[in-house]
Amino acid sequence: MAEVKSDIEIARAAKKKPIQEIGAKIGIPNEHLLPYGHDKAKVSAEFIKSVKGNKDGKLILVTAINPTPAGEGKTTTTVGLGDGLNRIGKKAIVCIREASLGPNFGMKGGAAGGGLAQVVPMDDMNLHFTGDFHAITTAHNLLSALIDNHIYWGNELGIDIRRVAWRRVMDMNDRALRDILCSLGGVANGFPREAGFDITVASEVMAILCLATDLKDLEKRLGDIIVAYRRDKSPVYARDLKADGAMAVLLKDAIQPNLVQTLENNPAFVHGGPFANIAHGCNSVVATTTALKLADYVVTEAGFGADLGAEKFFDIKCRKAGLKPAAAVIVATVRAMKMNGGVKKEDLGKENIEAVKKGCLNLGRHIENVKQFGVPAVVAINHFTTDTETEIQAMKDFVKAQGAEAILCKHWAQGSAGIEDLARKVVEIAESGASQFSPLYPDEMPLFEKVNTIVKRIYRGDEAIADKSIRDQLHAWEQAGYGNLPVCMAKTQYSFSTDPNLRGAPTGHTVPVREVRLSAGAGFVVIICGEIMTMPGLPKAPSSEKIFLNEQGQIEGLF
Repeated sequence: MAEVKSDIEIARAAKKKPIQEIGAKIGIPNEHLLPYGHDKAKVSAEFIKSVKGNKDGKLILVTAINPTPAGEGKTTTTVGLGDGLNRIGKKAIVCIREASLGPNFGMKGGAAGGGLAQVVPMDDMNLHFTGDFHAITTAHNLLSALIDNHIYWGNELGIDIRRVAWRRVMDMNDRALRDILCSLGGVANGFPREAGFDITVASEVMAILCLATDLKDLEKRLGDIIVAYRRDKSPVYARDLKADGAMAVLLKDAIQPNLVQTLENNPAFVHGGPFANIAHGCNSVVATTTALKLADYVVTEAGFGADLGAEKFFDIKCRKAGLKPAAAVIVATVRAMKMNGGVKKEDLGKENIEAVKKGCLNLGRHIENVKQFGVPAVVAINHFTTDTETEIQAMKDFVKAQGAEAILCKHWAQGSAGIEDLARKVVEIAESGASQFSPLYPDEMPLFEKVNTIVKRIYRGDEAIADKSIRDQLHAWEQAGYGNLPVCMAKTQYSFSTDPNLRGAPTGHTVPVREVRLSAGAGFVVIICGEIMTMPGLPKAPSSEKIFLNEQGQIEGLF
């Protein structure tokens, strides 16, 4: 049996084309590509503005079951489907998110796909790329610095230092910084107070960059950020500190989408990177809407399982940007079905039909949920070599009983040739006009009712529970005019419940709301549930231990 190459070995051997050739494929002239080396470029704001009148292509969402340590391959399938659509003669663009350094050096790994369905340059994408995350981190922390500086120089705005809502961020998993005391060390260093760090992908600045339509909208949203409250509980905005202009300057290049290519030299926009467990988990509105003006089909993903990523894609991104998805692909694997059915990771190589059938309950729940939004769904079975014909058939039979179709996909091993069947099915669904998309709840529904609607209809729990102080806070925001905002649920990605160990399709659980945060600039209310952290930690043996430069100066260990 031939030795299987690692993702980074495959990416290193890629026959990349100059980025100008990739741009020309979708009608972007050279002068509107701002190159970062030979294989990546930003697309100019002028060009984006010039195509706004073009007809929209069809938007395809790729989502998945709840992630398991067995792996699902959502990004791999997104990239493979983009290549597959191009292979069957459709003009398709892939739109995915940028990778965060925290998971790269932690446990999850990168975000460029895998096998023969990757976006390249994989190493750049998974590291500093075009500097967008650095710009977001810097803009966020500029605002943090301005808040403490304002307090130090007399606090003219009357900020109550016990009610500073704005935390600091960094793009690294560092549990030691979750809660800190700052401004210690005497008079010259300011007024001591409690503070903390979140990971950059959870920053409201990240959400704003991903939801803004252009630079002007970006600057307005930055000004709308609520940074703190006065003693009378009236809000202090970023614009009160005159921070919005300088923050927009730091983000002027970061808001422009990044153009790269797949291994098969098809175009991909890689832009923005909010996690779906603690943020809204979608590629930027600018990248997605621009791609829709340039292609017949745009394939985008939403993070983690459909209970998080797809729900937020539909209820936040599509609602805010006026997007209407034509179809959804739900990625699942035989291995993940077995794991959801109670099989341990070390036993996944053995055939176990009963475990597959039991684990399919998780997949069935996601199919039902996606259909609740009026979007037709097809299941992509991401193939692993250990899968048996009987196991695959058991999955197909289950999905058929749910009124959908499951299609075996071998894009990891075969590239676009292995995903043609799915590409043809997606075209069939999209061309049929069957999608009747609508969000789960109306804008005018009270905030806590929105939370309960998601808990009952998507998580199949009994109810959300929250202390009176949290309910009072939500009510106060409603009174202040924020009641029409969607909610962004921060919850474990591993389960429909808030217990990461409760796999399958649990019912009857309650969802405890621990904290709520108003992201007035981004335009949603964050609902923090259970034990989820907005600053992750590193595992006992982080991936960074295996990442190094070899003797040729090439990176090893990234995945």
